[in-house]
Amino acid sequence: MLGFLLALLSAASKATTDVFSKKGLDKTDEYVVAFALRFFTLPFMALILLSIPIPLLDSTFYAAAFSSAFVNMFSTILYLKAIKESPLSLTIPFLSFAPIFILVIASVFFGEFPGIYGIAGVFLVVIGTYLLNLSKTKEGLLAPFKAILKEKGSRYMLVVAFLYSITTSLDKLAVTHSSPLFYAVVFNSLLSLFMFFAMLKFSKNHLTDLRKHKKVLFPAGFFMALASIAYFMSLSMILVVFVSAIKRTNSLFSIFYGKYFFGEDNIKERLLGAFIMILGVLMITIL
Repeated sequence: MLGFLLALLSAASKATTDVFSKKGLDKTDEYVVAFALRFFTLPFMALILLSIPIPLLDSTFYAAAFSSAFVNMFSTILYLKAIKESPLSLTIPFLSFAPIFILVIASVFFGEFPGIYGIAGVFLVVIGTYLLNLSKTKEGLLAPFKAILKEKGSRYMLVVAFLYSITTSLDKLAVTHSSPLFYAVVFNSLLSLFMFFAMLKFSKNHLTDLRKHKKVLFPAGFFMALASIAYFMSLSMILVVFVSAIKRTNSLFSIFYGKYFFGEDNIKERLLGAFIMILGVLMITIL
């Protein structure tokens, strides 16, 4: 039960992080925000490191940790580009495609084909995607799907979903070869290091922007730390497919946040679409 609650806490915290991230993106670029998200977790990670034992590590841990952090560097930048370009309520639900990508990878490389529930789940995710843009039907029956191709943020988030389908398993592997809290420290430290070099390469006013906008960026780091800790702890308690499914509820939080903080429209149809997508994810990953 605790593992499910932690996964839900991670989803809510990540959605809250997105609010502060989107506000930060109004003031600076995605590379500064990406670095700040992880850099401002480090004070909390340091406190954790002082209070936990250091596990015995092996080569599997190092390979999984470095691989996940490296891939997450790209997914973080694309994620922020997505919520910068498009509404939260229209981008975050596309993360529900991660389990579909897992199904595709399993089918192609391992010959593991989904059963009837998995196929039905994929169908529900597609229907939910259609409903996200239901208001576009006045432009034609296929217009909701065409709107996805036109919405740059949605396209970015589909790539992020694919990358998440890879990193979730890497994270699970790293946690099982260390401990949840220790891996949270290592992961956030590695990713902040990778993002630091990306920021130096692609951002011009990075240090000035970090100091100038810390009142927005620091809370984003706090909620990211909370989301990260809850996520890795949940991975150690319940199956990764359960964690992945529960985390997709962050789309519901994001839709409410999008309406409340940014005045986004078409909320009812996006809530319905996101809810059906989550049902599809549950069918794919659990049934």
